[in-house]
Amino acid sequence: MSAFDMAAFLAGLNPEVPPSGARPLVVHADELQALPAGEVHNPTALSVVGDLPTATFELFRQTIPPSASSDMQRHHHETVHFVISGEGYSEIEDETVEWRDGSFVYTPPWTWHRHYNTSAERPVEFLTIENSRLLGALGVNRRQSAGLVTVAEARAMFKGDPS
Repeated sequence: MSAFDMAAFLAGLNPEVPPSGARPLVVHADELQALPAGEVHNPTALSVVGDLPTATFELFRQTIPPSASSDMQRHHHETVHFVISGEGYSEIEDETVEWRDGSFVYTPPWTWHRHYNTSAERPVEFLTIENSRLLGALGVNRRQSAGLVTVAEARAMFKGDPS
């Protein structure tokens, strides 16, 4: 994957936008790139839609096994999870929100959050969309994982960390 060039991006902004030659235009499900288990700090599986030439956002397919959850984490980027299938709930700071097939779940920047699959039989499938590439290109993206803990435990673990 080529590095994002902010100067070239800004220089390319004008009132007339020519069609882009960026390719591929389609990535099929069997072409997703699974992240190694050691890079995912929870029982979920993450696959990157890495070949799409997106410069400002990242796409993932995330699977949460039955009766499992993601880790408690926070990051500088915004995230939207589209629930392809399954049901569960998310803790986002001090709120708990329920979701099901077809729901969109928004996670604001730098909020502690964790997603739970409430089914004992069926996995949850998310399409995860985040603007991490844009923040990474600007040099301001950051992520923290507290593991499989509560919001209160995550706050205590990172108490005194202002960023």
